[in-house]
Amino acid sequence: MKKSLLTTTLLAMLAGCSLAPVYERPAQPVPQAWQSGDAVPDAAAAARPVAEIHWREFFADERLRKLIELALANNRDLRVSTLNIEKAKAQYNIDSAALLPKLSANVSQSAARTPAALHGGEAAVSRQYNGGLALASYELDFFGKLRNLSEAALQSYLGTEEARRAQQITLVSEVANAYLTLSADQQRLKLAQDTLKSQQTTYELSQKRFSSGVTSGVDVYDAQTSVEAARNDAAVYTAQVALDQNALALLVGNTVPPALLPAGDLAEVTQLAAIPAGLPSDLLQSRPDVQEAERALRAANANIGVARAAFFPSIALTASGGSASGSLSGLFKAGSGAWSFAPQINLPLFDAGVNRANLNIARTERDISVAQYEKAIQVAFREVSDALAQRGTLDERMASQQLLVDAAQKSFTLYEARYRKGADSYLNALVSQRALYAAQQGLITTRLAKTSNAVTLYKVLGGGWQPEIAPPRG
Repeated sequence: MKKSLLTTTLLAMLAGCSLAPVYERPAQPVPQAWQSGDAVPDAAAAARPVAEIHWREFFADERLRKLIELALANNRDLRVSTLNIEKAKAQYNIDSAALLPKLSANVSQSAARTPAALHGGEAAVSRQYNGGLALASYELDFFGKLRNLSEAALQSYLGTEEARRAQQITLVSEVANAYLTLSADQQRLKLAQDTLKSQQTTYELSQKRFSSGVTSGVDVYDAQTSVEAARNDAAVYTAQVALDQNALALLVGNTVPPALLPAGDLAEVTQLAAIPAGLPSDLLQSRPDVQEAERALRAANANIGVARAAFFPSIALTASGGSASGSLSGLFKAGSGAWSFAPQINLPLFDAGVNRANLNIARTERDISVAQYEKAIQVAFREVSDALAQRGTLDERMASQQLLVDAAQKSFTLYEARYRKGADSYLNALVSQRALYAAQQGLITTRLAKTSNAVTLYKVLGGGWQPEIAPPRG
């Protein structure tokens, strides 16, 4: 009785044994606070972290919201990420199924013919019928090999979910930036077309004045160069707008309806008022790509347990039970019961170093995963720091660029008025016009940088991954 109790206790202890190392999250290889300085704005308190702000709340432009909805429904890269989740889930179900025995029911017949020469001058046919339940080779998981395999598959499955979330964050930000870029290029095209019309009028005026002998041919050629430069820019931006629409259609995964294309001047499309306060460790852990890297690290840690278990004996059970009879009618009659039980113990003695090599591989893969996790943290910290650095200077750049446009506009107005009155040559008007055109283009670029920075900051802080809410039926 004591021996049976001791054996049962020992088996229970072995069944709960796991040779995988205890998992410990590596220390984050980044500073404990964001970079401070004039370029980085002070963090402001917020009601909730950016990662919890849904993209429908963040983006204020209705056209952009509908485009993001189309992209989430039709984008092929996001669809592949979703299918990868289903694939990983199925693989996890396969690996976890090894923890349970597999039973099967079977009915079989075997027949053999003995020739007459071997059976007293008359051929004979013998038959045997079998039916019952069979237990396929079932390994007792004494050292946690199967549980660690299941744990590795689970972490891989959860990692694909994080990859899908990261893909959604990237898609939302790419659609928003593509939308903003298209809007900016549309505004650049309109500016080039307006400049072309204005310079065409000036060119015609200079031709008339030259024909009247008021000015020399230099003014005519200067005006013509301005016209052709504007015409070239208009052609360039016409093609660029078409390219932007193609890029947006690829992200959306379908043809973009004309009603959803941006219209009007480039404006704010977000409503993120403040940067939430918090340490880098608090914010970066909410990013799915960081969580995906940690899942991979956990899976690699479990694989070490699998490699260690290969050094220990393994016990497999194979059994069957049912009936056997020489005739089908007597298969399940009394006295036809049959069974078999075949336990097998496998003790590794010599494998030429294969198990040791597999353990070294598992440890090396764990170290690789640690480095990849730390790199993911560093990349996330750098992306947030870059976005904050740009955010801290964009307001000043906007104000300065607007003042530059105003000053260039006044200068061009004065020089053009002097030229039209014949008080000055066209060269000064041409120089001031080109300065105004460059300042206006710079203002569009700065506006695009400011709006894109808000989208980028929302992305790098982990916003935009929340699961979609299915529409109600009926």
